[in-house]
Amino acid sequence: MESSNSGYIFYECSNSRCRLRFPLDTQLYTGSYCPRCGAPLTSSEAGILAQKPPSAPNPKIKLIGALDNIRSVHNVGAIFRTADGAGLSELLLGGITPTPNDQPVISKTALGAEKSTKWSYHPNLPEALGDLKASNSLILVLETTPAAGSLWEFSQNHPLPSQVVLVVGNEPAGVDPNILQIADQVLYIPMRGEKTCLNVSTAFGIAAYQLMRC
Repeated sequence: MESSNSGYIFYECSNSRCRLRFPLDTQLYTGSYCPRCGAPLTSSEAGILAQKPPSAPNPKIKLIGALDNIRSVHNVGAIFRTADGAGLSELLLGGITPTPNDQPVISKTALGAEKSTKWSYHPNLPEALGDLKASNSLILVLETTPAAGSLWEFSQNHPLPSQVVLVVGNEPAGVDPNILQIADQVLYIPMRGEKTCLNVSTAFGIAAYQLMRC
């Protein structure tokens, strides 16, 4: 059963040439005129309060995310939120990647996921990943190198060990060459458009969920 979110009401502009529809949080804002054309507004349905979806099955692998010199606090926050939703075990923040302790604004995008997701900071991420590889972790890097393989084909054809590390890197510098040297596999996400890559937080989310399905 969907629940009504009493704070939000969808309004509609009465001007037949405008017809703007938008939600308004009546607990924070008041108004009776269209912000686009100034015509009177008519109230419509109350907004729907989103429900928590059913929990996913327990993952077969332990997936760790590694952020190599990600500059944007918004991308870091989005990755925290994805890590929480996908059930990652931990995030490793490396190099100049901002941390929740240094940049509280991360919480605006993470929406609290920085508190529910285990994380650690590593000034030299290649060294930290080298230690994980020595303990039999599989190191996977998202990057478009000549030797990269398709994420789809890899996830379908290669059984994964108990612990996997997914690395994403800096835009536009790319993943640290020292990390590429120790990676077990470099992967790319197939693209259909003219652009050669996705936003780093978007790419991380696609790859994380794809790997957690294996």
